Amino acid sequence: MTIDRRTLLKGSAAMVAAGALVGPFGARRAAAQAASPAAGAAMFTPEEGASLRLLRWVPFVKGEEEAWNANTKAFTDATGVQVTIDQESWEDVRPKAAVAANVGSGPDMVMSWFDDPFQYPDKLVDVTDLCTALGEAHGGWYDGLAAYGQQDGKWISTPLCAIGNAVCYRDSHMKAAGFDQFPADTDGFLALCTALKEKGTPAGFPHGKAVGDGNNYAHWLLWSHGGQTVNEAGEVTINSPETLAAIDYAKKLYATFIPGTESWLDINNNRAFLAGEVSLTANGVSLYYAATKDPAMAEIAADIRTVNLPVGPVGKSVELHQTSTISIFNHCKFPNAAKAYLEFMYRSENMNRWLEAASAYCCQALKEFAANPVWTSNPIHAPYAKASESLRVNGYAGPLGPASAGAMADYVLVDMFAEAVTGQRTPEEAIANAERRLQRYYR
Repeated sequence: MTIDRRTLLKGSAAMVAAGALVGPFGARRAAAQAASPAAGAAMFTPEEGASLRLLRWVPFVKGEEEAWNANTKAFTDATGVQVTIDQESWEDVRPKAAVAANVGSGPDMVMSWFDDPFQYPDKLVDVTDLCTALGEAHGGWYDGLAAYGQQDGKWISTPLCAIGNAVCYRDSHMKAAGFDQFPADTDGFLALCTALKEKGTPAGFPHGKAVGDGNNYAHWLLWSHGGQTVNEAGEVTINSPETLAAIDYAKKLYATFIPGTESWLDINNNRAFLAGEVSLTANGVSLYYAATKDPAMAEIAADIRTVNLPVGPVGKSVELHQTSTISIFNHCKFPNAAKAYLEFMYRSENMNRWLEAASAYCCQALKEFAANPVWTSNPIHAPYAKASESLRVNGYAGPLGPASAGAMADYVLVDMFAEAVTGQRTPEEAIANAERRLQRYYR
C-alpha cells in the first residue's frame, strides 16, 4: 500500500474540536469512540496558559512525522495549548533526556528508548491514571511494552510503540547465491551470508553503538544461542558457554560482512543497503520505503524482501525490537496539559492515522490497534506486524530497572560482541570485560 499523504493532511485539517479525525477510520470507530472516556470527552483539563515542549527522535518515515505533527496541531486547535517539538538523532535523545531530568529544565516530555525512564524514575510524573484509562479504552497494553512503562506498581512512562526489526534482503541476490528460500535457522543463515560474500554481494550488521539496530542485533545473537546477561534474580550470568557460542557464531558472521560495520550507527546499514553495498541487513520497514520513494532505486525496491531473524540453537524466535515510550518530566509546569496531549494522541482516530502513516514502521502499544489495515496491506509489513506482541524486554531474564537501563545505555552487550569479532579482545576477555561492567550496574 502507498500512503496518500494528501488524504492524510486533508483528514487532519478536518479534525473537529472534540478531537475526532474524520478519515478512513471514522465510520468504523465512531461508536467505539463515543463509548470510550479516553477517546471522547477529555479526561484532563490543561492548565490556563499552558504550553508544552516535546523532545523526540528524528523520524525515519516522513509520513509518521507528518501524522504526528498534524495530530499535534489538531490538539492545539482544540485546546489552545501550543506544543513545540524538538528532534534529535537517535543516539542523542538518551543523553539529552538524562540531562533534562537531572538538571530539572528543558523539554517537558521525551519520546525515549527502551527502559531509559528507569534511569531517572523519581524525575518523572506518575501517569498511572492516564495509562490505566488508555488500557481500559483500547483493548489493553501488550505485556512487553507495559513493562517498559511500569515500576513498583505505578506507571512512570506511557508506552508508545515498538519499532519492528526484520531482515531486509535482495531476493535476486539470495537466489544468485544458490538459495531458493530464506534460511529459517542460524546455520543456514551463516551459509547464506558466506555465499553472498563469495558472490560479491555481502551482508552487513552494525557492531557500532547503534541505539536500535546495534542493540537488536547483539541481543538476538546472545538470546538465539541461549545466553543472557542476568538471571531472574538479577545476578550477572553473562559468563557462560552459551555466550561463548554466540560470540563464536558472531565472529563467523562478521567475517562475511562488508568492512567497517564495527563503526556503523543506525543510519549506516540503511545507506549501505540503498547504495548497493550490501544485499542483506536488519532494519525497520523504513529501508523499504526509502527505496520506493526514489525512482532511481526502483530496481532495488522491487527486489526487497523481509523476514524475521532466523531461529538459533535456543529453538524459538527471540528478538529485542526497539521500543519507545513518552515520559513527562517533574519539572513540567503543566502536567495536566501534558497528560491531555497524550490522551489526545492515543484516541482511536488519531493513533490509527499515525500508525497507518508510519507504514508499518511503528507497531502499536495497545491491542485495539492491531486491527489497523496497515499490517495486511503489503507482504513486506508481515515480519513487523507482531513486534509488540513478540518482543523480549531488555535485561532478560532479570527485572527492568536502573541496572538494565544503565547497562543498555552503556552499550555493554554491543561492545562485548564488537570487541570479540574485531579481535580487540579474545572471546573470553570480551566476556570477562562485559561481566565486570555489568556487575557495576547489578550490585
